[in-house]
Amino acid sequence: MELKEYMQILRKRIWIIVAFVAVACIGAGVKNYFFTVPVYEASSKMIVNQAYNAQGVPNLDYASIQTNIKVINSYMEIIKSSAILDKVAATYPDLGLTGKELGDRLRVTTANESQVMNLTAIGVSPEKAAKTVNAVSKIFKSQIPVIMKVDNITILSEANPNENTKPVNYNPMMNVLISLIVGLLLAIGFVFLLEYLDDTLKTEDEIEKELGIPALAVISKLKKEDARSSKQTTISQQQVGDNQYATVNQ
Repeated sequence: MELKEYMQILRKRIWIIVAFVAVACIGAGVKNYFFTVPVYEASSKMIVNQAYNAQGVPNLDYASIQTNIKVINSYMEIIKSSAILDKVAATYPDLGLTGKELGDRLRVTTANESQVMNLTAIGVSPEKAAKTVNAVSKIFKSQIPVIMKVDNITILSEANPNENTKPVNYNPMMNVLISLIVGLLLAIGFVFLLEYLDDTLKTEDEIEKELGIPALAVISKLKKEDARSSKQTTISQQQVGDNQYATVNQ
């Protein structure tokens, strides 16, 4: 099948493509504007950077830095454990979240070979997101000496609710564009599926291609208006034939 034939198939059912794209775009717009709950993010940073020598004097060298980097993987697990999150829920009841719900809204990341941990939380408002991530940071810092028997966590920066005032899940134009592309692809696939399932012959070219013989005659499709007009003409001719009268002007 050549490119020209593909284009003919698409033009023949262009209304299906338009309908698919329109439904996809309208559906995406309605969902974004009426059914999407805005979600906001807030982040804080913590660093694992303290080490002490035998006399209790702060000491920092390459070995201690490497140790801190390795222990961060354990800290990333501890910070999302029930030992921390349940205490956050109990200490800050105004958050209205359980330990499990806090874990679902929390994300902990770190760059390779870095002592810094990035803690991110989501909420239904910038204030709620910032308060959640700051609460987890403070409780984690206070509980690490109890859990690990070492005080090596420093909060570098707390979340500010005034920094991230735009929701992270609300981008109507992008969502509509994605829906347009998806709807277009689905429509094209559906059109070609219909064409594949349709085994009827509609044109003389298809007949000649299928049977390998030329078409001698073609019966065109007659519209209702044309049929009605033809019927009226036939009746009129019959009436004239049945009543043969002639007048002479004297």
